Amino acid sequence: LTLLHRPSRLQLALPLEEKTAGCVADALGDIREVLGADGMGRVFRAVLTDNGAEFSDEAAIAALLGEGPGETRLFYCDPGRSDQKGACERNHVEIRKLLPKGAGLRFDRLSPADLALAMSQVNSEPRGALGFATPARAFRAMLGEDAVALLDAYGVWDVPLGDLDLTPGLIGRARAERGDAPLS
Repeated sequence: LTLLHRPSRLQLALPLEEKTAGCVADALGDIREVLGADGMGRVFRAVLTDNGAEFSDEAAIAALLGEGPGETRLFYCDPGRSDQKGACERNHVEIRKLLPKGAGLRFDRLSPADLALAMSQVNSEPRGALGFATPARAFRAMLGEDAVALLDAYGVWDVPLGDLDLTPGLIGRARAERGDAPLS
């Protein structure tokens, strides 16, 4: 599950046991535990998603966002219109530098440590849209303690500019250093 904080361009990738509505609700519940009910509203002012079955339990997602009956900040993109969530798709381009399609590296095989590494790299790349600040720095500047709590909970750290490595071999090298089995 990838989540984008649009104003800062920060993206998180959360592991899911399966691509189901229940697993998405569990992942959002974990975030709510970190941020609290008020924090969910401060950080996630709107949720824009595709029409995948894993997002079909609108009531559960709304409740986790702290919404009452008849309220919603959950919006579904039109089918085939990935341009309606352009900033998210832009970050997916950066993620695909680390996990190119067809290379045997699939999201569902990544460990939480792999996801933290990938998101640390992606969120430490300066962005022109942010005045060449990084998404992680912008996120912390905008949301303070909420941002710090969320980044710490998911192991996302600042990677110095000279240490950025958005290449396909990064995750494999990190897994080998940790003693984890290769992904492919």
